[in-house]
Amino acid sequence: MACSSEHLQGILDTLPAKPGCYLMKDCNNQVIYVGKAVSLRNRVRSYFHSSAEQDYKTRQLVRNIADIEWIVVASELEALILEMNLIKKHRPRYNIRLKDDKRYPYIKVHWADAYPKVTVTRQMVKDGSRYYGPYTSVWAVHQTLDVLRRIFPYLTCDREITGQDARPCLYYDIKLCSGPCIGAIQQAGYRQLIDDLCRFLEGRTAPIMLRLQQEMEKAAEDLQFEKAAALRDQMQAIEKVVERQKVITNEQVDSDVIAMARSNGEACVQVFFIRSGKLIGREYFILEGTEDEADSEVVAEFIKQFYAEAAIVPPEVLLPNDIEEAQIIKQWLNSRRSGDKVELVVPHSGPPQELVQMATENAIETLQALRSQWQQDTNRQSEALAELQKALNLPEPPNRIECYDISNTQGTSAVGSMVVFEQGVPSKKYYRRFNIQTVSGPDDFASMEEVLTRRFRRWQAAQEDQSPGKKTDLAFSILPDLLIVDGGKGQLGRAILTLERFNLIGRVAVAGLAKQEEVLFLPNRKDALALPRHSQGLYLLQRIRDEAHRFAITAHRNRRSRQGLASRLDSIAGIGPVRRRSLLAHFGSIEAIREADLEELTRVRGITEEIAQALKSQLE
Repeated sequence: MACSSEHLQGILDTLPAKPGCYLMKDCNNQVIYVGKAVSLRNRVRSYFHSSAEQDYKTRQLVRNIADIEWIVVASELEALILEMNLIKKHRPRYNIRLKDDKRYPYIKVHWADAYPKVTVTRQMVKDGSRYYGPYTSVWAVHQTLDVLRRIFPYLTCDREITGQDARPCLYYDIKLCSGPCIGAIQQAGYRQLIDDLCRFLEGRTAPIMLRLQQEMEKAAEDLQFEKAAALRDQMQAIEKVVERQKVITNEQVDSDVIAMARSNGEACVQVFFIRSGKLIGREYFILEGTEDEADSEVVAEFIKQFYAEAAIVPPEVLLPNDIEEAQIIKQWLNSRRSGDKVELVVPHSGPPQELVQMATENAIETLQALRSQWQQDTNRQSEALAELQKALNLPEPPNRIECYDISNTQGTSAVGSMVVFEQGVPSKKYYRRFNIQTVSGPDDFASMEEVLTRRFRRWQAAQEDQSPGKKTDLAFSILPDLLIVDGGKGQLGRAILTLERFNLIGRVAVAGLAKQEEVLFLPNRKDALALPRHSQGLYLLQRIRDEAHRFAITAHRNRRSRQGLASRLDSIAGIGPVRRRSLLAHFGSIEAIREADLEELTRVRGITEEIAQALKSQLE
């Protein structure tokens, strides 16, 4: 057995022969791989056997291991759940993982409210609400809500619903709200409407249609022709949507169909959602870290990561191939689903097999379309960087561009943003925000100088401390090829002063991008530089500037909200500085605290049930 150091050998010698998870780290203390094992000792030691038996990816992993941590658990199921949580937290580079590191959006029905609303959220919490998703794009969610609102006109305003308001809002007049505020619909009727909306999202349209038909006929018999006409229109709207849903089988089955396509290290998984025998929707997901991995391993990892986030687990999941961990994954899925057990099925004939084949074909087409789009984007990015190199007279294309912006409200809660683009695309892991500390009042120039000084002071510190094993922040330890400040000559002047202070003139190119004229201001140049209006270089600069502006405003609003939250929390009995900080760290906003249930509030250190009750009553 070969090992890279005595430190590692000592870990391998003391590993327990028990189930658990292991975290492999590199020399920068970054987690680069998370795994689980029935026997930690046997599994971890196997990585250091003869490299001839290992694939390229595993050999690369082993070369980069500098440390190993392990966690013992009571069972293989606990190891599976812990592994999923650790992968989600650390996103290790050598693990198979869903490509997007953001949370996916869901449709949230606030069922615990007396008059439930329907919103979009990126986080599921146990607050009595019903969730549907995940979806792969916010645009798709809002498109779905547009359809839903025309069929089931739900509330969107913040009125307290008494049924006695003198007049409704405009949405009632244009038939996008059912008008509970004026008593046009009673609470029981409104909740029935929202329940129908939920059933619609679940593909259960037959019971809805039957009840609406009966209500329409009764309304006609009672000579309530306006109500009968409204019910008829609602039925026709539902039918129009249902007509587009492909009937898969006459059996009322619920299942998810999973298939995959792979090409050049990318894997695209397509999921078909079959409800009551109809194809009601589909989504695709891209996975990273799939090189040298077997199809069965990729599918297994997708199932774990997808259903850890999915709002609904169906009783049947159709797969393209067998997976090694089927039994333990089924055990976990059963714990996620109330009611019938979950079956993982690999069909070999008949309509189920045809469904998997259809999903596979869709995955292949989706991956081809995405690769074509990625290629076009790469070409545009290369063109944009070449244009900037020529326009700014740079020795090389500016492969790392940093842009800075300042956001404040009359000088309060001022925040500076730093966004980083590499090869023409955003590297969000390197984004940083700076709470302005030394500037009083609305002085954007001084704020920009503070932000840049702090940024390059971090760079300087990284250069001075190069000790082995020292963890460095790559957001600061690498210099940009091009630094952009959002603003004109004044902001550019402060940027130049800062670069001079750190002896970086000549090493870092710098420019100011004016908001109004969309022109560049450069050092030692009197006139502004205007890039061609439709050039890729200008489009890239605008995108970088807009991203810096968005990130600054978001950080500013969050800071302002947190300060407002702190002042509101101070007025609640039992909330002092320590508990306030704990609540801020855990929730971050009043809305999040207001939506939390008592159980979640009491998980925060120092928050008793009595204090949680006070929080709920005063914030609501």
